[in-house]
Amino acid sequence: MSDSSPHSSPNFEAFDTLATMVAVVQADGECLFANAAFENAMRLSRRAVQRSQLYDWFVDSQRLRDTVQGVARNAYSSSRFDALLRRGARQALPGGQADELPVHVIVSQTEFEDLVLVELIENAQQTRQDREERSFDQVQATKELTRNLAHEIKNPLGGIRGAAQLLAMELAPDLQEYTQVIIHEVDRLQSLVDRLLAPHRHAPVVGDVNIHEICERVRSLILVEYPRGLKMVRDYDTSLPDFRGDREQLIQAVLNIVQNAAQALQPQIQAQIQGEGARITLRTRVARQVTIGKQRWRLALELHVEDNGPGVPAEIRERIFFPLVSGREGGTGLGLTLAQTIAQQHQGMIDCESEPGRTDFRMTLPLP
Repeated sequence: MSDSSPHSSPNFEAFDTLATMVAVVQADGECLFANAAFENAMRLSRRAVQRSQLYDWFVDSQRLRDTVQGVARNAYSSSRFDALLRRGARQALPGGQADELPVHVIVSQTEFEDLVLVELIENAQQTRQDREERSFDQVQATKELTRNLAHEIKNPLGGIRGAAQLLAMELAPDLQEYTQVIIHEVDRLQSLVDRLLAPHRHAPVVGDVNIHEICERVRSLILVEYPRGLKMVRDYDTSLPDFRGDREQLIQAVLNIVQNAAQALQPQIQAQIQGEGARITLRTRVARQVTIGKQRWRLALELHVEDNGPGVPAEIRERIFFPLVSGREGGTGLGLTLAQTIAQQHQGMIDCESEPGRTDFRMTLPLP
């Protein structure tokens, strides 16, 4: 038996820093502590939640009751399941309606006897975390495969090009056009391989980086390329601090994302529709208690590149960051791959949400 007990006045205030809802309950369901995220999600004061019966806030309370009591008596150390949480009222509202929040429930033991930890994760948040972890693992695996494959392709290219040049010297002038085709295609493959390997070739040049300076640089470059028919909207949180990173690489990453958005908007740009025409929004925000890949960060910045184009085709949406995957005819499928690689080199991540009329690429980077 642990020396700790409820009477030792445990301090659970550290849970207030978490973005997920956390409550500490006794086996009978009495809530001794609820963190700020729980308070906000329930739209109630902490006083209204604490010392209440946590079971009463659930549509189906019996499963939570059985699980909490099982964990409290050491039948198992933890358990998880999906449930519906009532917000703002412990009973259904008149007419049988209630504001219900689907949550993933994790019940686990604490070091204090008879106290149980209940963590509640909104299903949308859980789905997003699962998707990001899966994407992170896939990108890491394909990145290593791509590097190895690029080296294997690059090695014979020099020999092929040299052989074609020697062959051209032996051929009649009217046949040399065929060797020129070989040389041209070898050079194209060489350029493709160089782009695949580019982020890994040079050590990052680390310095202080301001995300808004990067956005402004990219914005100016895009507007030079598209002087008419495209509206670039700024929506900046100017309170965001500088961070350490490779400025030039990050400019390239953001430029790749914005160019991808602009290319998707080409029909609207060419039409030069007045009013709600082609639009790209650069939005920055601060995020707290963020999981990137499999690591938790206290603070992070989010850069959203949002466009009002047709959306990413459904058949490539889950593979959009994979090498050589492109929804555009003639596209190399490398721009977003390189952007994701650069973000990951800065311990960050890029994800995408897309539907017709709205595509949002979000780059998340940890802050000091």
